[in-house]
Amino acid sequence: MTWLPSSNRYKNMIYRRCGRSGIKLPAVSLGLWHNFGGVDVMDNFRKILHLAFDCGITHFDLANNYGPPPGSAEENFGILLKKDFRGYRDELIISSKAGYTMWDGPYGDWGSKKYLVSSLDQSLQRMGLDYVDIFYHHRPDPETPLEETMSALDLIVRQGKALYAGISNYPADEAAKAIAILKKLGTPCLIHQPKYSMFERWVEGGLMDVLEQEGVGCIPFSPLAQGLLTNKYLHGIPEDSRAAKSTGFLQVSQVTDERITQIRKLNDIALKRDQTLAQMALAWLLKDQRVTSVLIGASRPEQLADSLKCLDNIEFSSEELGQIEGILK
Repeated sequence: MTWLPSSNRYKNMIYRRCGRSGIKLPAVSLGLWHNFGGVDVMDNFRKILHLAFDCGITHFDLANNYGPPPGSAEENFGILLKKDFRGYRDELIISSKAGYTMWDGPYGDWGSKKYLVSSLDQSLQRMGLDYVDIFYHHRPDPETPLEETMSALDLIVRQGKALYAGISNYPADEAAKAIAILKKLGTPCLIHQPKYSMFERWVEGGLMDVLEQEGVGCIPFSPLAQGLLTNKYLHGIPEDSRAAKSTGFLQVSQVTDERITQIRKLNDIALKRDQTLAQMALAWLLKDQRVTSVLIGASRPEQLADSLKCLDNIEFSSEELGQIEGILK
C-alpha cells in the first residue's frame, strides 16, 4: 500500500528562522544517529519517519558514520526516500556530516579536504541524492589547518553537493574562527550542532553568544542527555537501559545518586507543568530563541509522538527557571 503523508502536516509544527538565513527549521528535528542502522528493523523506523513528516518534521539529520554499521543509516534512509518520499524531496532538509573515522588509512577521518569531499560523495551515493541541504564538519581537527577544512565546505557548496555549510562540536573560539573564514570565502556558516542539555551546558560559556552575534543557527543534539532526562532513571538504572549495557555513550558511572536526585526533582517540576521530564527538557532548550531546533532520536513512533508534545508548552515562569537552576547547581 502506498503511503501518503497527512495533508495537515504543517498545521501544528513551529518553524524557526535559522540564524540570519532564509531557512526555517522545525522546532523539533529527527536525528538518525541510533535506531536506523543495518541492525535495526526497517518497518519500525519507516513508521517513525512517516510519523515525523506527518507531524511537520521536515529536517532529517544524518552523518557518514551513523548505523551501526557505519553508513547503514544513510543507506536505509536512501531506500525510504526513494520508496516513500520520492515526490517530497523539496519539502525536506537533509543533512550529513564527516569528521569521525569512516574508513581505513589516512584519508578516512578528521578534516582534510580529501576526506570531506570523498565522504560526501559516498554519502550522496548511499542516499541516492544529488545534494544534501546541509553538510557539516563533525568535529574540530587539531592537525589540519582550519582554512583547509572550511575551504572544503566552501568547495562542496560551490560544487552544488550541499546548499549550506555547518559545523558541529566546535568550542566558542574555534567556532568564531571557522565562521569568519567561511564568511570571507563567501559561504556563510548556516548552523552549529553542539551537545547541549540541562546536564551539558558548556555552550553557555560563550558559544551561544558567538552564534547570536554572527547570525548562525543552533541545533542541540543529545537534548535528553542520552535518556537521563526521561522517566527511565527515576528509580535507578533499569536493566534494559543504555547505562546498564554500558555499550554506548552513557555509562553506569554517570548515573550517580546525586544525578538521580536531580532527575526526580526536575520531574516534580515537569509534572506541575503537565509535562513529562523529557518534554520539559526539550522545552527548556527551546525557551531560548537562539536555539533554532532540537535534534531528537526515537526508537519507536510512540516515543516521537510523546517528545513532540513539548511544543504544547515552551514558556517558563521566572519561578520555574529559578527552581530548575537551583536543582542543576
